[in-house]
Amino acid sequence: MSTSRPAAALERIEEKTADPDSRGSVNKSDASTTVQESSDPVSVAGEIMPPAGEPVPDLDVPEGGRAAWCTVAGAFLVQVCGFGYTGSFGVYQDYYTRVYLVNESSSAISWIGSINGFVVISSGLIVGRLFDRGYFYHLLYGGSLLLSFSLFMLSLAKPDKYYQILLSQGIGVALGAGMVYIPSVAVLSQYFHKRRALAMTIVASGSSLGSIIHPIMLNNTLNKLGFGSAARANAGMISGLLVIACVLMRTRKQQLKTPPNLWVSAKRFSKDGAYVFATIGMTTFALGLYFPLFYIQLDSVKHGLSDTFSFYSLVILNVSSFFGRLSPGFVAHVLGVGNMTVASTFVCAILIFGMIGLGSLASVVVIGVIYGFFAGVYITMLAPLLALLTDDMSELGVRIGIAFGFYGKYGTLVAGTPIDGALLTDQFHWWRPAIFSGVMALVGFGCYLTSIILLRRRQNLTSMQVSLREKA
Repeated sequence: MSTSRPAAALERIEEKTADPDSRGSVNKSDASTTVQESSDPVSVAGEIMPPAGEPVPDLDVPEGGRAAWCTVAGAFLVQVCGFGYTGSFGVYQDYYTRVYLVNESSSAISWIGSINGFVVISSGLIVGRLFDRGYFYHLLYGGSLLLSFSLFMLSLAKPDKYYQILLSQGIGVALGAGMVYIPSVAVLSQYFHKRRALAMTIVASGSSLGSIIHPIMLNNTLNKLGFGSAARANAGMISGLLVIACVLMRTRKQQLKTPPNLWVSAKRFSKDGAYVFATIGMTTFALGLYFPLFYIQLDSVKHGLSDTFSFYSLVILNVSSFFGRLSPGFVAHVLGVGNMTVASTFVCAILIFGMIGLGSLASVVVIGVIYGFFAGVYITMLAPLLALLTDDMSELGVRIGIAFGFYGKYGTLVAGTPIDGALLTDQFHWWRPAIFSGVMALVGFGCYLTSIILLRRRQNLTSMQVSLREKA
């Protein structure tokens, strides 16, 4: 360690890092203010370094360069193939209900999409740990191979063979997508700090672009080519994009081989009120988030709108979501990540209630455009929000993994669209799932609001303590 560190700075940092359980509560602005004149790399760009004796992450990030932007491009393609495919399940929900799985209820069919979403998201609990241990390439290559294989297996599924589709699409595809999701997002922190929100925004927009491409492709091939040929064509396209992504993406440094124990980390995180409420907000908001995504196409068909327009209702929503995911990269530094998260969740919750009145072409367009935009903003803000709540970037993978684990298990599997399908019934009472999803989304909004309030109180308290110490 450098001997040029000011004594006062050393005392302030040691007070914060002496107790391992309190390390997560060190505020970024506190640390950066305390050691800003120090030549010792205790704080770089406002990030906290671990206590003495622990590996010091390299925060001298390049903020760009060929390798950085190639990695962004590769991560973008991963999102097109992963979450972009998951977000297109509304096409399958409609096709399975009316054509391919006619003996199954809407609720049973929605379990396929819910299990897919659950596995993709909750696998982050394990994948995040593996990423922190340095298994980036293992996850990227293995996940891409499994995703491609499972999609080709889906093309072999027979009509009314529910278990075949569940195993291939609900589990196999989801495992592959889950293995590549968190690494593709977390690796960006190795290349960007000040421009991290912009990089994550670009990457997150990939899932919206995928949610545009996949529905258009599937809606134009399922009825013309048949399920098997349409699924194989889609699998071939995704496989090609994943190969390109694997070539482009590179990790910049070796991750820690012995990161902090998962349960020790979880115990410390549980004392961070802002993080806890953000995790609860993610989980409860997910109970309402997917209702329009999974059901807007079927809703349009059942309300007598033309098949051609109904097929593109999900595309309209996802096109708007694409622009919604891009916009935060240009305004997040002005409006703030927390403010944009809270505002977008509130607007989405109100529009979910608006699904009760959906029944005309104009109503589908209005809800699709506005909901898609703000849902895109919200989804883009998830990773930057968790990064904002993270003091030690070496724990970012674990923090994302734990939060997404709860999000996936309780937000997409235990409840959410399966309950929506059960409330909908075979009589298609659309107001029931709309009210349930809207209420859950409002609860999520309240949790996010609480999280941001707690974060700002902590920041203000820390700033006051620093000021008092400097005056003393």
